[in-house]
Amino acid sequence: MRARWRIYLTYWWRHGRWPALDDPRTFTELVQVRKLAGADPAMVRMADKLVAKTIVTERLGADWVIPTLWQGTELPEAPAWPTPFVVKARHGCNQTAFVFDDNANWADIRRRAAGWMRSTYGYWLDEDLYAGIPHGLMVEPFIGAPPVLPIDYKFYVFGGRVRYVQVHLGRGGRHRWILFDRHWQRVSSTSADPDPTPPVTLGQMIMAAERLSDGRDFVRVDLYEIDGRPLFGEMTFYPGSGLDPFSPVALDAELGAHWLRAKLAMLEPLRAVA
Repeated sequence: MRARWRIYLTYWWRHGRWPALDDPRTFTELVQVRKLAGADPAMVRMADKLVAKTIVTERLGADWVIPTLWQGTELPEAPAWPTPFVVKARHGCNQTAFVFDDNANWADIRRRAAGWMRSTYGYWLDEDLYAGIPHGLMVEPFIGAPPVLPIDYKFYVFGGRVRYVQVHLGRGGRHRWILFDRHWQRVSSTSADPDPTPPVTLGQMIMAAERLSDGRDFVRVDLYEIDGRPLFGEMTFYPGSGLDPFSPVALDAELGAHWLRAKLAMLEPLRAVA
């Protein structure tokens, strides 16, 4: 009951309205309902940044995976990897440190990483999925041309089909995003930027996101394109914890309709057997 009221309050705080948790119609409401429903073991594996690499290797091949230089629970006293590289937690989001050269404050990064290890991400927003992921740290090579962070392509997959691609620009600086449909037609009004050109490997990326979705009613698959090569980032089940408003607001209901249709389609085989 506490989680339900906490969700009501955080949703009202961000959206200015109460969520219809008993009859959700919008995407952001459906994210809240998913949080209340909890996560199955397969969802936990898909959201685990380390285990997800194994899933991607099995389904797409090792060429899609950013190598893991190191994994463990406590960073060494001195970095043992060539710069640039990235330190991140396997069990949370927005827990990342970029090391571009030998001038990085390694002591501060170690302190931050130790803090990630002491906490379970997502509790305060009731994203209990992350409680099932083992706490851990990992190091990867930086991809792209430092210090510029690569464009992040986030594929919204409903019932095994990509419907939208959210393109994140200016990460680490003037961060903004644009939402496109699968045919690269802009549908959002969140940014005045000119439309970026689609990635060369857009078709491959759509195929990969759909294959990784495991036929679920909804999952977001994040990918990059580096030097004409697509690479896997991560998978998530609670984008923005369902608290980020859409612009225009009507998109919230539009994405929600795709999610509801996917849920209904998944129930049809069960009804036929019954």
